[in-house]
Amino acid sequence: MSRRIERVQTGVRMEKRVVKVLKGLAEYHDLSLGDLLEGIVLHAFEGKAPFSKKTLKVVAQLKEVYGLDLDASDSHRIEEAR
Repeated sequence: MSRRIERVQTGVRMEKRVVKVLKGLAEYHDLSLGDLLEGIVLHAFEGKAPFSKKTLKVVAQLKEVYGLDLDASDSHRIEEAR
C-alpha cells in the first residue's frame, strides 16, 4: 500500500566525498538521492540498520573509489575547511 506524502526542497550541506558515495549508492539501487536519504533516515528513526551486508560491501567499494576515509567516530569531530 502506497502512502501519499509531500516533499520539500532542502538546503543541506554535506561533505563532498560522502555525497559522492551516497549518489553512487543511489545509482546502484536505481533510486534518487532523496529517496535513498529518506530510507536511511526512516531506518535510523526506528533504530534499524539501513543496509544489508551486500549493500555495505558496495558502500565499502564506493568509499575506496572516492577516497572517503571518514567513519561514524568522525561525525562529531569534523569541521569545514575555510
